[in-house]
Amino acid sequence: MVDYTHRSPTVQHAAAPDAVAPEFNHPANDVNRPDPHNPINDQDEDSSVSDCESIVSADHSGTSAAPPLPFTGAGLMELEEGDKAHRFIKERFVSRLGALRAQVTVAAIHRSCSSSVAVTSRAQAFQVYSAAVQKKGGGDTANVRYAWYPASKEEVAKIFSYGFGYSGKPENSGLYGRGVYFAPDNHPLQSVESAPVDEDGLRHLLLCQVILGKSELIGFGSEQSHPNSEQYDSGVDDLSSPKRYIIWNTHINTHVLPEYVVSFRAPCCSRELSKILPPSDINSMSKYYKDHKEGKIPRHELVRKVRQIAGDGLLTRIIKSSRTKQFGA
Repeated sequence: MVDYTHRSPTVQHAAAPDAVAPEFNHPANDVNRPDPHNPINDQDEDSSVSDCESIVSADHSGTSAAPPLPFTGAGLMELEEGDKAHRFIKERFVSRLGALRAQVTVAAIHRSCSSSVAVTSRAQAFQVYSAAVQKKGGGDTANVRYAWYPASKEEVAKIFSYGFGYSGKPENSGLYGRGVYFAPDNHPLQSVESAPVDEDGLRHLLLCQVILGKSELIGFGSEQSHPNSEQYDSGVDDLSSPKRYIIWNTHINTHVLPEYVVSFRAPCCSRELSKILPPSDINSMSKYYKDHKEGKIPRHELVRKVRQIAGDGLLTRIIKSSRTKQFGA
């Protein structure tokens, strides 16, 4: 059985993944393991848009054109397709992609299996902070959840080998504060949209455990870079149904434990947008963009309207594209 009680990284990775399916959809409780007989909660599926800026050649017929290159020196082991953990994570991931699900091909899933001193120390630190957050909150859990993080192939190897780094630049244009953003396991689209494409046409998402503790609401456009008070441990974009977890940079290597990497192919040509969004939304976005180009509406109004229609993943791409064209003109 897979052990998610954070006792030892060697115990965790040596065990078979029989319990992944019943446990994956529950809080990764660091004190009491969730009931393995509970059914998987049925969450609403997100049907927002995929990344439509980069153009890569990808085969969406259901089979990958070529096997992905290994993450050299990262202490990762590829799971067999018949493995229970592989099957569950793949099905869980694809089923939460809404209209995009039929166009996504999972090429490989890797699991952390390193027993190096550095990896073991980070896993032990995660346990210590999980217990500390639980004690501070006075409850029976540190509110540990599964979440997705987009990374390049090079970043994957570095994160599993050395931990998360911080460039000093806010992610996703800093739309929700200056932290590191994770997508809840049942809403992977935010991360799918942000995942860079490698030379093989693959994108990579890390499946991590994150210590949320007590979360505070972080508003759109916030420049916050740390908790507002000691009672808070993390941020969310919505208290009742978050699509984004914000882990502050000071906590990134103590409150996050990466465990798996899902490598996949997804459509990213602009023509795919019409397959995901209804024609009325496409027309509205085109009109707003045209109005902005003609000076009829200011940039912040364009941002607000596109955000309402397509979500923040695509919004980030539009902001970056707009800045590139501005400075390149």
